[in-house]
Amino acid sequence: MKPKAIRILGIDPGSRLTGFGCVDSIGNRLKYVNSGTLELNKDKKTSLEKRLFILDQSLEKVISKLEPDILVVEKVFFAKNAVSALKLGQARGVAIVCGIRNGLSFFEYNPTEIKQSVVGHGRADKAQVAEMVKMLTGVNEFATADESDALAIAICHAHHHGMNVLPETLKALKKTPKDSKKRNSLSGAVRHLLKD
Repeated sequence: MKPKAIRILGIDPGSRLTGFGCVDSIGNRLKYVNSGTLELNKDKKTSLEKRLFILDQSLEKVISKLEPDILVVEKVFFAKNAVSALKLGQARGVAIVCGIRNGLSFFEYNPTEIKQSVVGHGRADKAQVAEMVKMLTGVNEFATADESDALAIAICHAHHHGMNVLPETLKALKKTPKDSKKRNSLSGAVRHLLKD
């Protein structure tokens, strides 16, 4: 019997740009479905309340098109700028409400958990996360860091809930030149996954 595919939608919320990334978790396999960035402030003068409305409407379209089973969002972290943190929290709330309204199961992870699941250590930078996400999904380039971050969030959930990303990571490791910086990230990820 074939394992059932679980479709996971990761959201990296922001009040100006929101990334989304969708993967199917099928047993021990990860399959890339779709990803992108929702631009909420195209004319640079859109009010926050209007941007939040655009976010809600845009996510409705994404959910309707991709038909995910699960919505995953990054947990709120402490920011130096209180105003930015407040805006981020509002965008995050819109994403959560939109997912729940559409009947999706909801999960959240903190940034360290996401980096550790994808790269192998919790202090990875955005470039390391993006490189690992490229290898695990087969996507060559991302338009924004928000897009790769959203996919990382989805991959993190796949890893934490039943999918073992080790085979995918080992496959990527074999294809990577030995003297490559990418190989260091992959090796760290393999060490982390073998511990679990």
